[in-house]
Formats: sequence, structure tokens, C-alpha cells
Amino acid sequence: MDNTTSETTSPARGHGVDADPPQPIYRPAHDRMLAGVASGMARYLGVDVVLVRICLVALCFVGGVGLAIYLAGWLLIPEEGADRSIAAALLSDGQAWRQ
Repeated sequence: MDNTTSETTSPARGHGVDADPPQPIYRPAHDRMLAGVASGMARYLGVDVVLVRICLVALCFVGGVGLAIYLAGWLLIPEEGADRSIAAALLSDGQAWRQ
């Protein structure tokens, strides 16, 4: 009996024709405590929102990294139903705060 194995040439996982398109990240209009950043991150990562909130609070005690991540998420992650984030709106036309 021959101990060699045959290798199949299948496409890499996630690169085939049947691969689902990546889901966009957004801040939901519901299930939020402040701006919805933790809720959006949890939904995108497929984990419980409590876990993300605990990690962000814990990171606040490490030089304020959690607060920086939250603020960056608030500026860069678009709200549900919006086509662009706050930062993108401010950079493109400056009209986001005048509405």
C-alpha cells in the first residue's frame, strides 16, 4: 500500500465562488448605550456585546486606549442607514454638523 496522500486543488477558504460577501460594519440605531460603537463591533465580530463593552472599559485603564478606540469607532463607523461615517462626511463637504 502506498503512503502518499493526494492533494486537492481547491480554492482557499473564503476565496471561492460560494464565498459570502463581507458584511459592512455599522453602528446600529438600537441596542446601544452611547453611540453604538460596541454594539456594532460585537455584531461585526459575532460576539456578545457585553464582551466588547468589558474589553473597551478594561482598555480605558491601559492608557486610555479603550476611549481612543471608542472615539475612533464613533468617527469612522457609519450609523445604520447612513452611507458614510461622520469623519467621511466632515472631510467631504463639512456639512454633517449643520443639519
